[in-house]
Amino acid sequence: MLKAIRRSALASLSLLWSGSLLGSYVVCSPAAAGGSRIPKAMALLSSATLVAAAWLIRGSRRTGPAADYSHQIAKGMTLGFVGDVCMTFSVPLGMVTFGLGHLEYIKGMLRLQRAEGGRLGPGQVAAWLTWLGVGVSAWLLVVRSGPRGDHPLAWAALPYTLLLASTAGVASGLLLRKGRYAPLALGSALFLLSDLVIALRLFHPALFAEIPASIRGDLVWLLYGPGQALIVSSALCASEEGESP
Repeated sequence: MLKAIRRSALASLSLLWSGSLLGSYVVCSPAAAGGSRIPKAMALLSSATLVAAAWLIRGSRRTGPAADYSHQIAKGMTLGFVGDVCMTFSVPLGMVTFGLGHLEYIKGMLRLQRAEGGRLGPGQVAAWLTWLGVGVSAWLLVVRSGPRGDHPLAWAALPYTLLLASTAGVASGLLLRKGRYAPLALGSALFLLSDLVIALRLFHPALFAEIPASIRGDLVWLLYGPGQALIVSSALCASEEGESP
């Protein structure tokens, strides 16, 4: 009975998430050309529903690797929501909070890999180094080459980008071992991509203006929201190694 209630609650949260984020994008009209269709309140609501979903999944795990992993994911998503709020008034504070969330994600992924009997092999190291290379290249193209490339925040964006790239790298390493972690790897990549769009807006506005006006104002959330949802859903994939919900 409790399992059925949890499944129903998770399904309801999924509908609320998709309605508040994707539904708003479809239904609402931008206030100006290139403006956002998704009201800020709806965007934050979609993020809050993911926090609730993450802790709901955590509550369905009692012991074992899946419980530990889902706990780290829930902590990371909670910090992500706090970061969303912080970004409304302070980009540096938002970066710090998101960074802490990604440390939780990485910690959870590394623990899960060890619990499943896997060590860091050549494939995992190669995946991490490849994503670090992607991160550095993206920073050079999007941030450093922009008109504000010498701003202190631009230099702070480098270690932040490398941290997000590390999340994608570790997630890709898990995917190389077990295909069911594809949502995690894709979600991590989308998160990094969403932050690169923010970097375009801040440091390279000319390139940002090249994005079609129909999606420009919402592209960050259209990448970030599904990315976070996929990361949260990966806790369900890990249940195959532990208790089922």
